[in-house]
Amino acid sequence: MRGFITDPSARGGLRLVDDLSEPSPAPDELIVDVRAYSINHDERNLIARRPDGWRPGQDAAGVVVRAADDGSGPPEGSRVACYLDSEGWAERVAVAAHRVAVLDERVRFEQAAALPIAGVTALRALRVGGAVLGREVLITGATGGVGQFAVQLAVAAGARVTAHVSGPEREAEARELGADVVVTSLDDADLGPFHLVLDAIGGALTAQAVRRMVPNGRLAWYGNIGGPAELSLADFYAKAWNAHVVGFISPAPEETTGEDLTILVRLQPRAASGRVSDSFSIGKRRRTPSRR
Repeated sequence: MRGFITDPSARGGLRLVDDLSEPSPAPDELIVDVRAYSINHDERNLIARRPDGWRPGQDAAGVVVRAADDGSGPPEGSRVACYLDSEGWAERVAVAAHRVAVLDERVRFEQAAALPIAGVTALRALRVGGAVLGREVLITGATGGVGQFAVQLAVAAGARVTAHVSGPEREAEARELGADVVVTSLDDADLGPFHLVLDAIGGALTAQAVRRMVPNGRLAWYGNIGGPAELSLADFYAKAWNAHVVGFISPAPEETTGEDLTILVRLQPRAASGRVSDSFSIGKRRRTPSRR
């Protein structure tokens, strides 16, 4: 079986091999013939941290070629999206039945493969704020992998979304995703106040965001590409009395991964019919290499 493994001597740290062992599924796992996969930000970090023989691949989509022996999950022939820990960049992969979502025929494999890690992270981070209908929501890193989904989901849920982007060249993209307000800094004291902040950046931006929150507001912090954040009690004094900062870890809860993925894959055909926000599009901006 063909697939990629990490190799520090190879270009880009990856090597394509053709002698991988066929997957040996547990009773609650099915085997998927992979048709497309995508690359997310943390996966690039994992390739660098696990340089010798690790098999990458967390986001994939394909066709079930063997159903789970215990009867859980979709039957053979089903088209599915898969939320994996690894090994998805191969011709076939074993995946737990509770980590897949069956695809509508109108959703392409390339679209679905862009969704699992980033989409589920965005969905679960948005839930930290509870009902956001009519609420002010700030999303930092709004044109990144998670941020794109977060903006679209928040808009679909009825929030008024402020998108923070890295520079003016990103502003049009954020507006196309549906953001009501687009900013390149949080220096304006009139911003907000926000009921919910989804923070992908960290660094100095996290404290700035806290100073723009309402009392009892919530901040879901899931990324730190801007470096470690430094918070002081004084950052909460302006407006964010008794606000909550959540160190957000998206894989939990494990047991509902497939359910959440199913919610997301169902939104794509509904968006095409006009029943949800027209801006929602699975994999709208992310490049997704296809095996075939």
